[in-house]
Amino acid sequence: MSETHEALPEQRRWMGVVQQIGAPVISVIIAIGIGSVIMWVSGYDAGAAFAALFKGSFGSPKAFGDTLLRATPLIFTGLAVAYGFSAGLFNIGAEGQLFMGGLAAAYLGVQLAAQPWYAAVPVLLLGAMAAGAAWAFVPAVLKARIGAHEVITTMMFTYIGKYLVSWLVVGPLKAPGQIPQTVTIGTSAQLPRIQTLFSEATLEALPFLRFGRAHMGIVVAILFAVIMWAILKYTTLGYEARAVGFNPTAAETGGISVSSTIIKALCISGALAGLSGAVEVMGVHYKIFDQFSSGFGFTGIAVALVAKKNPLGVIPAALLFGALSAGSGLMQLEADVPQKIISIIQAVVIFLIAAESVIQWFIKRRQKEALSHAG
Repeated sequence: MSETHEALPEQRRWMGVVQQIGAPVISVIIAIGIGSVIMWVSGYDAGAAFAALFKGSFGSPKAFGDTLLRATPLIFTGLAVAYGFSAGLFNIGAEGQLFMGGLAAAYLGVQLAAQPWYAAVPVLLLGAMAAGAAWAFVPAVLKARIGAHEVITTMMFTYIGKYLVSWLVVGPLKAPGQIPQTVTIGTSAQLPRIQTLFSEATLEALPFLRFGRAHMGIVVAILFAVIMWAILKYTTLGYEARAVGFNPTAAETGGISVSSTIIKALCISGALAGLSGAVEVMGVHYKIFDQFSSGFGFTGIAVALVAKKNPLGVIPAALLFGALSAGSGLMQLEADVPQKIISIIQAVVIFLIAAESVIQWFIKRRQKEALSHAG
């Protein structure tokens, strides 16, 4: 009997793991099925479309490099939103924090152009984190002190951030010339492309390392995913965030300052989003210009939902959305299928993940009601 009782927690743990991994996988499969039906009804060849999609995202080293390139900023914005979720906060302003991080990296990259890479790169990353955190600080204080909803305040700050960058790149920080953009950052502040780290002889012998424009930002992103997982799992900071996210009243009773935890969690979320802007500047554009983001901050919300708040789960979720983005162009070119089909598949994935959360919430609520009536 005691052995049975001892086995129950282990079984529940494994069931939780299976549910956490299985739900997103099933959602993706169902979304692909629905996308196939839509293509078939619209007169397109679904098989050819998905074959072109796979070819464009994983069919060659360069295609895989494009997937990594698009997934890199999504890992950071996914981590930003996921960390906020862990503390019960919905940081919908990651896009604005991304712009602030990119702006800081673009400015510092010019100022530190004469410095060696081991000095310039860390300063740019730290500066971007500080800028993103600073942009989240006011919404965090408003949430903690007067209860202003972070969805509204972070969204409003996103518009302020984007228009501020737009004004700066056509005014005070504009580089010489007709194009509204900043001066190119120094080479020492740039993140190298992965394939440039190998000699031409090595690339000839190992052609699968020819990742095109994929840069070392993907390594930084994976490193931060591991760090955030460790923080949430093993540190007091992470424990306080999870406690407040689970039950603020109980956390306050247990001696945790809810307002302080909210401010710290939202600022950390903003810092992670700021890193997304930094790696785009340092690894892709080498400057910042008006509307330089492709909506990475908003797609990061979807990444965090698919990852179910798990920082390590953000990596495959970002790769999924990166692959859909990288392969959609070839799908349209070879199978003549509109790229909007990809948006539909992404939306269905998000809907199914959200629907599962709603169902679980409803079940838990009914269980609590049943227990209270039984008591």
